[in-house]
Amino acid sequence: MQLTPLTQRRLQYFRANKRGYWSFIIFCVLFVITAGAEFIANNKPLLVKYDGHYFCPVLVSYPETTFGGDFETEADYKDAVVQELIEKKGWMVWPPLRYSYDTVNYALDQPAPSPPSWENLLGTDDQGRDVLARLIYGFRISVLFGLILTLSSSVLGLVAGGVQGYFGGMIDLIFQRIIEIWAGLPVLYLLIILASLVSPNFWWLLGLMLLFNWMTLVGVVRAEFLRARSLDYVRAAKALGLSTPRIMVRHVLPNAMVATITFLPFILSGAISTLTSLDFLGFGLPIGSPSLGEMLAQGKNNLHAPWLGLTAFLAVAVTLSLLIFIGEAARDALDPRKLQKGGDI
Repeated sequence: MQLTPLTQRRLQYFRANKRGYWSFIIFCVLFVITAGAEFIANNKPLLVKYDGHYFCPVLVSYPETTFGGDFETEADYKDAVVQELIEKKGWMVWPPLRYSYDTVNYALDQPAPSPPSWENLLGTDDQGRDVLARLIYGFRISVLFGLILTLSSSVLGLVAGGVQGYFGGMIDLIFQRIIEIWAGLPVLYLLIILASLVSPNFWWLLGLMLLFNWMTLVGVVRAEFLRARSLDYVRAAKALGLSTPRIMVRHVLPNAMVATITFLPFILSGAISTLTSLDFLGFGLPIGSPSLGEMLAQGKNNLHAPWLGLTAFLAVAVTLSLLIFIGEAARDALDPRKLQKGGDI
């Protein structure tokens, strides 16, 4: 697909911002790596060859009897007996980190939380779980949550802002009064109250936060539609008999997308921060779920184990910093003043 000269120039400006460009590369690499967390940190082998047959425990659960054991329950591959049974007739390929986010290390040589060692590179938490494994899974779930929430709220914000700005009048007036009332509510307190009424899970929290997060883009999109609806090309489209939805989507929406794309990294960082806050306070994901907020709470509750607080703080700080740098680069790349002919890169 051939990119337009304008798009090529925007990409050049984005790459010229070295801090934002490399932040984007680093964030994408981290997300791609953690997207396959089960293949990086797991207490199950990636591949097992036993008695001439191949098994994939990381994807399929196998009872211990499959490998000559006595129990019908799922095999514990870290058990020395199971390992001996498999190695008699085959071999196992393990992931780089032999711990999942909920795997407890029962072979610690000192009480949990234990400090970093060759077995647990970032130490363990107060329940004996590997901190590095929980960090990998926690980063993935935080970013996925933020991405889904950002995309969902952006769609709703585009629709609401577009309808307000294009039609104006009483529709705009009524929508604005509703948004003013809704935006004045204490969001975090309401999320805590609503999350305490039911057993929270990923999708429930996503729905609760979507109730308030959709307003972020409404003002920007509304302003773009208000400005564009009176321009000559929109009037010409109306004169040619084009339908209102087609004019809004084909002719006005592209102008609003510039401001929308600029805001996306900041909305994503806000979504991750809110989820981290709820998890830190104990009103987020279910107990035991890997979470950056839960790791921060571990650090607060175990001040004598500084590796817990430092790991969680650096993870949150680096993640949010990368997103802010990406947002700044996108803002500069989409700045119409820099895209004027003859502007320097």
